[in-house]
Amino acid sequence: MLRPDPAQRPRLAEIRDNLVARITEAGREGWLGEIDGLEVSLACALDKLAQLGADEARSRQPVDLGMPPFAQVAG
Repeated sequence: MLRPDPAQRPRLAEIRDNLVARITEAGREGWLGEIDGLEVSLACALDKLAQLGADEARSRQPVDLGMPPFAQVAG
């Protein structure tokens, strides 16, 4: 699975905002087919942003290195 680059978060946010604006325009103009395609793209952009958020949250959690308790080592 490809993961988005965290450095691309601003670009993804820009894409999301652009898609929302284009969906609004398509609705105003009555372009229903265009709306469907843009909503699919918007869902993908939102998914990528959610992946970035989950990856960042996961990277802040402590990692268990599997170290044995001191009593087992000193024994």
